[in-house]
Amino acid sequence: MLIDDLTTAALEAIELAAGEAARAAFLASLEREAEALREIQRWKQEAEVLRAAGIRNNFIVGAICFIAGVTGTLIMRRR
Repeated sequence: MLIDDLTTAALEAIELAAGEAARAAFLASLEREAEALREIQRWKQEAEVLRAAGIRNNFIVGAICFIAGVTGTLIMRRR
């Protein structure tokens, strides 16, 4: 009788420990996934900032080229 009670208690403890271990592994997996999603979001934000800066730089270069072209044309017409 005592052995049966101890066996039952041990099996319940093992099941409980296994459940807790599975829960901990699942939570750790969720935390890693959440961290990966935060990292992806950060990369997306950085890419958006760089894209906006690239568009601005392209516009500035285009404006400079246009002004240089107009200036060059005006100088050539004076000759």
